Amino acid sequence: MRSGVKWTLVLLTVLYPVAVYAALGRVAPQWMALLLAALAVARALVARERWWWVVAAGTVLLAVAAWISQSPLMVKLYPVLVNGVLLGVFGASLWQPPSVVERLARLREPDLPPSGVRYTRQVTKVWCVFFVLNGSIAAITALYGSDAVWALYNGLIAYVLMGCLMAAEWCVRRSVRRAEPPPSASA
Repeated sequence: MRSGVKWTLVLLTVLYPVAVYAALGRVAPQWMALLLAALAVARALVARERWWWVVAAGTVLLAVAAWISQSPLMVKLYPVLVNGVLLGVFGASLWQPPSVVERLARLREPDLPPSGVRYTRQVTKVWCVFFVLNGSIAAITALYGSDAVWALYNGLIAYVLMGCLMAAEWCVRRSVRRAEPPPSASA
């Protein structure tokens, strides 16, 4: 049951830009912001990960700003907030190891060799660059783009780019692993 709720919340979060685009001009921004805040709090409760609480707190602040300003801009800034939080989480893990990517890698390979630790650190840096660029584009589309451009980028293109980065990293990782010498049998 919990897994079903989790995946439903993930799907709703992914579809958020499309829902905002469909609701703009039909639903007051403060109501969209209230629904977004409820979704973010629900994600934080289900995920039980500290960074989702940061997203939820930021979303509540955006909702309050939407209520005060009655501006749809506040609702459209959510992807900027998420990219900023992810940048913070990934970036902080570079200063307080293990990195986020190393933690994920250790789920599959608990005895990650030093070369794997170095590699995962580099991948974490790549994700940090991605979050800076993606968050910047999300901000530009929110501030200067039409609603359609904002929805297209944040509801489709950003996810495609994320998938491309994951696929490229997977290919690089396979290549790097093939190039590594096998572990010595005398160990």
